[in-house]
Amino acid sequence: MKFTVFTPTFQRGHTLHRVYNSLLCQTLRDFEWIIVDDGSTDQTADIVLKWQKENKFSIYYEKQANQGKHVAINVGVKLSKGELFLIADSDDEFPPNALQTFNDIWINIPLSCRSNFSGVTGLCVDNSRNIIGNKFPSDIFDSTSADCLYRFGIKGEKWGFHRTEIMKKFPFPEFKSHYFPESIIWNAIGRQYKTRFINQVVRIYKDDSGNQLTNKSIIERSKLYIFYATILSNDIDYLFVAPWTLFKIAAQGSRFSLHQKDTLKRQFSRLKKWPTKTLWFFALPVGFILFQYDKFKA
Repeated sequence: MKFTVFTPTFQRGHTLHRVYNSLLCQTLRDFEWIIVDDGSTDQTADIVLKWQKENKFSIYYEKQANQGKHVAINVGVKLSKGELFLIADSDDEFPPNALQTFNDIWINIPLSCRSNFSGVTGLCVDNSRNIIGNKFPSDIFDSTSADCLYRFGIKGEKWGFHRTEIMKKFPFPEFKSHYFPESIIWNAIGRQYKTRFINQVVRIYKDDSGNQLTNKSIIERSKLYIFYATILSNDIDYLFVAPWTLFKIAAQGSRFSLHQKDTLKRQFSRLKKWPTKTLWFFALPVGFILFQYDKFKA
């Protein structure tokens, strides 16, 4: 099987039809759909059962206790029968040629070079069909997610697949949290494999669902404080390429650490390299000002 389209879902029975209808319209039919339900109490199971009975394509449904998207992804990877693993969120839509586009780009990478690549990533548009963020420097652009951010300043929602065998090599850490920044895993993959980036629209990103991280309270967002140290430690090699971007990561990390009453000693204990500790130290005053501003607004 070529593609595993994987959807983690929680209380999204009212939006899941977007993925289903998008898959119904795909011009490339060599795929399965795996849904991992992260403990929903709505009508998700009944809705999926109805689609399974329609038997339009292969649908596998697995329900787990509420553990977070990162754990659900690991389950989906283990269940996958596809060569290529594509994560479609439970409110996603994508054009009828999305899988065909991905496949065409993938098989056009010479077979002798393909083992050096993890997958293909393309552009997203918003509800008004405007491209989100930047385009890539060229229509076919071979790079990594970290290079795209730090070296080329490419921002905005993007969408793509990774080879399933690579996803198995880079599982998400499983711990008690309902959020894990996926960029940590994508950047880890990027340290060993390239991605082929394309300036073709492959996804319609929905921002009307009310579950975006930026819509959450500052206290909820601050629960991610520990990840800022991880990102900074992993990406500190880009310090002289994108110092301002890394400085902002350090400032946000110290800001959120203060919200979580994390001591300075614990903050610095997570930073293993002296450049990381130095950057965090200089960002502390900015983080403190942001923390005070948050308290003033509350």
